[in-house]
Amino acid sequence: MTNRTQQVAYITSVGTATPPNKFDQLRIAEFMANALHLDEAGQRRLRALYRSTRIQQRYSVLADYGQQRGGFTFFPNSPDLEPFPTVSHRMQLYREHAVPLAEKAIRDCLRQRQVPPQSITHLITVSCTGMYAPGPDIELIERLGLRTSTNRIAINFMGCYGAFNGMKAAAAIVRADPDAKVLVVCTELCTIHFQKKNEEDHLLANALFADGSAAILVEGEREPGVPALELAQFACEVLPDGQDDMAWHISDFGFEMRLTSRVPDVLKTGIHTVLERLVEAQGISRDEVKLYAIHPGGRRILEVIEQVLGICACDNAPAYEVLREYGNMSSVTILFVLKKLWESNRKADGSWIFSSAFGPGLTAETALLRVVGA
Repeated sequence: MTNRTQQVAYITSVGTATPPNKFDQLRIAEFMANALHLDEAGQRRLRALYRSTRIQQRYSVLADYGQQRGGFTFFPNSPDLEPFPTVSHRMQLYREHAVPLAEKAIRDCLRQRQVPPQSITHLITVSCTGMYAPGPDIELIERLGLRTSTNRIAINFMGCYGAFNGMKAAAAIVRADPDAKVLVVCTELCTIHFQKKNEEDHLLANALFADGSAAILVEGEREPGVPALELAQFACEVLPDGQDDMAWHISDFGFEMRLTSRVPDVLKTGIHTVLERLVEAQGISRDEVKLYAIHPGGRRILEVIEQVLGICACDNAPAYEVLREYGNMSSVTILFVLKKLWESNRKADGSWIFSSAFGPGLTAETALLRVVGA
């Protein structure tokens, strides 16, 4: 039985947004092959890598990925893309595009719940692909018409699991104050950090990451008869053996992702243990968990999670759908997965959901959620 001695936190709405530029995965591979000056054999290997991702399309704030050299507006139109965009140049682009994209996701979220912006008490922004101050939180207050007294928290540079830290903070707020209405918005512009390097981790990162934004509303009460997702338990696990296999560093020419092929194997050691901790803390059995919302960090990661948890690809369908339709949008991605899962299980009252995402550390952040109010 669920412990009801503490205040409950609910996700009552999820909104999503993507930038206008949508590209076929193999069209991006063509851009990358030209940018890296690959020979014919290298181009074949690159196309094979891009096909193996199971991604069909991705979104970007940059139109350049669909242009021939000569028509670029961000990257130089020189043969070697020099002078290559600096961090300063990329942060200018982040500042131009991140807030409008976040606003779009938030308005989608509030519209579904029919909540006026003035009722929001807290705003939590999550991002690892750009930073500046005064930041997106201040701009969003102005653009959305939130109260100037809105409490703000910024969660930065935590990678693909950042949304879980946003959810944990929101849940703690509404458990302390049931009248609070907390907006959590994750916004990532991964594609502005393209690196023209031929190493394996750069090739893989260029093949996976995309841009997007997602917002959730977390409340201490839900409207009777309206489905919601109860945020029941959280747990995290740091897997030090993978510390060098996933990292996110600021270089002179953008943020550089380190992502090796060892990541799926490292994850094998921690996921089952952390799930057992979650169900034990909630007082339910492992068999009661029927639904899964897993961050699609890549095809191989999803396959390893299925193997460890003893589930099939059909159980992971929302993750594969998001990977296919959007790619990996870092912290944003898990909220897209939760939205898809929730939309197809709104009548599954009482069903338990195990959700997890992974990032630098190597860190696994997890949550146990429940569909309620159907």
